[in-house]
Amino acid sequence: MKSAMIKTMQALAASSPIGTEHEYSINDRNCRPLAISDRIIQRIAGQVQHEVPFGGILVSKELQKHAIELIPDRPGNLSFLESNLYQGLCELYRTTNHEYGFMGLGMHPLLTLDETTYWDHDEQEYYQVYDRLFNIKQHGWLNIQALQINIPYVGKDELVAMFNKIRSLIPYLVAVSASSPMVEGKLNSYMDNRLVYYRQNQAAIPEICHNILPEKLESADDYVRINRQIYSELKKCGAEILCREWVNSRGVIVRFTRKCLEVKAIDEQECLHSDMAFSAFLLALLRTDLALEEEESSLQAMLEDAMHSGVAGMRPELEKLFAQAEKSATAEERRYLPLVAKRIEQGSLAEIMVQKLRETDGMVEPLLKEMQWCLKENRPYSAEPESRGKTAPSDQK
Repeated sequence: MKSAMIKTMQALAASSPIGTEHEYSINDRNCRPLAISDRIIQRIAGQVQHEVPFGGILVSKELQKHAIELIPDRPGNLSFLESNLYQGLCELYRTTNHEYGFMGLGMHPLLTLDETTYWDHDEQEYYQVYDRLFNIKQHGWLNIQALQINIPYVGKDELVAMFNKIRSLIPYLVAVSASSPMVEGKLNSYMDNRLVYYRQNQAAIPEICHNILPEKLESADDYVRINRQIYSELKKCGAEILCREWVNSRGVIVRFTRKCLEVKAIDEQECLHSDMAFSAFLLALLRTDLALEEEESSLQAMLEDAMHSGVAGMRPELEKLFAQAEKSATAEERRYLPLVAKRIEQGSLAEIMVQKLRETDGMVEPLLKEMQWCLKENRPYSAEPESRGKTAPSDQK
């Protein structure tokens, strides 16, 4: 049975289109956040809406008004997603006359909470309830940007097998993709601060997030029971409006309405190519027959280490995982995997950023302009200066 399930997962991961969602901050010329997502949407669409077709993609609001989300117009393979999204991003730059610097990363490194607010147009009823329960005026709500990967499943058995495998991979994915080492302009000891704040943003009802790491499933009914428990707690607080499948905030959730697993644990990277590289890494790992840790306390300890240290805390394990991913990767995925190999060798983007800041006596703005340039040119950032663009980010038009 296990062998048959692995073959089914291999076939699915090799052939089925996936979907991704990408969240970027909107910034002025000094890399300070601008809470103007509604104005940008109105500018490109003629009116304020929460989601609009534009440039061959979908442009959507986020809860935080200094961020905007790009969604491909349909699921597809990695090359299609990268091309489709980058075309839309370029059109967004052109339509806004290159007035703003869009930037990835798991959190805005400089943002203070007085510089942003939450979306104040449609869907207010949800945000008002969230605010009443949890106070959304905090970094875990107003300053997080995640790469979301939506992976389809066929049947309940496949759902359970893929869910449990992704659950066991979460610490490794967090370690290699960490990109949020700075909060309000200051470095601290964590490489992934987004998840530090994310895991405590709904502390009044801890079952919603469950410390990021989901429970192991024996059946799809287990997941339904977990969601019902969350809904029961919400109803006790008069928050029935939030009783939807998306309220579950673990690092991977099931979207029954879309028939996919939504991976939420990965920090947004610096450019679309990097996001696709981490998507390729995950897809290739799903195709492997790996013996992974399943015990919850061990996984929680690994996740804490990943959030704190990034790659540095588990480089040997990541090197072994990468070797397996290379063997199982499709030809398309192998074109993306060298970026992941480099991150395992050099450290996550967060570790590279910390290294750069130490080398430059904490000069943040030039580094952030480089991050904006990476997104604009769709070129991964590297610890090796000669591999970066020769034109200064501030000179890009």
